[in-house]
Amino acid sequence: MVDINEINEKIQRESAFVDMLGVEMDKVIVGQKYMVERLLIGLLSNGHILLEGVPGLAKTLAINTLAKCIDAKFSRVQFTPDLLPADVIGTMIYNQKHEAFTIKKGPIFANFVLADEINRAPAKVQSALLEAMQEKQVTIGEETFKLPNPFLVLATQNPIEQEGTYPLPEAQMDRFMLKVVIGYPTKEEERKIIQSNISPEGMPKPNAILNPESIIKARSVVRDVYMDEKIERYIVDIVFASRFPKEYRLQKFEGLISYGGSPRASINLALAAKAYAFIKRRGYVIPEDVRAISADVMRHRIGLTYEAEAENITSEHIITEILNTVEVP
Repeated sequence: MVDINEINEKIQRESAFVDMLGVEMDKVIVGQKYMVERLLIGLLSNGHILLEGVPGLAKTLAINTLAKCIDAKFSRVQFTPDLLPADVIGTMIYNQKHEAFTIKKGPIFANFVLADEINRAPAKVQSALLEAMQEKQVTIGEETFKLPNPFLVLATQNPIEQEGTYPLPEAQMDRFMLKVVIGYPTKEEERKIIQSNISPEGMPKPNAILNPESIIKARSVVRDVYMDEKIERYIVDIVFASRFPKEYRLQKFEGLISYGGSPRASINLALAAKAYAFIKRRGYVIPEDVRAISADVMRHRIGLTYEAEAENITSEHIITEILNTVEVP
């Protein structure tokens, strides 16, 4: 038998750093609580995140601040159409002095990698990043190197510009645990942003309150969060409803969905729900945890047909309908 009280106490104890991390992030990032929470979920679930939002919404600043709070190595790669795989993962360089090839590691060898405007790079660069994200390793020449642990790729893309971009293929999109869409700050938040940027003291600096080892430990604790069989079935129903809408009384989406969530969607939904419960300092998953994270896990995993686009139906609209229709345990 599972002792819920014991798990609850353990989670309460181990998740104390979440509030401290929030305080440090708030020093630099005004508002954007949703984005910061999703960054934490990705970090605690060992998943990568795709951020979509117009320029200037603190996407780069958020991950840089998170890296500083965790005292981890951060690197940024600006994706451009002329980027080569070697610019990301590294290459072999001929050393004349030793008359031999030496390996020069690329910026991918960091705990936090910001892939800025990922959809600007051609397919060969995107696929080089794919091995790193999936296998947590990189092959240069004949040697394979393990990437540091924790390893989190945070990719950004600009939804406005489509010229000179290479849309991410479905297989690559599926590698991202969450796709987070960020909106503008409120008027009050924007006023605070102006104040912090023009103050004579300059931007406040966060303190390092954690180390990479504490994140690895927290990840194992997240997996201890209790998930009932009913919740597991609920997750499976949500994903299956995106594949076979007719079976869930959603006939209206029959010709609008070209493909639904993959088994990776079910796995990520379960992991993200556990991480969400952990952040809320609870030792068990409730249906609200699954519902809170569903849109971020599913929005990039539902393919729309031309008919759906013609009718202005988005994947968010479909997810909302699924959550309203599938029976909650």
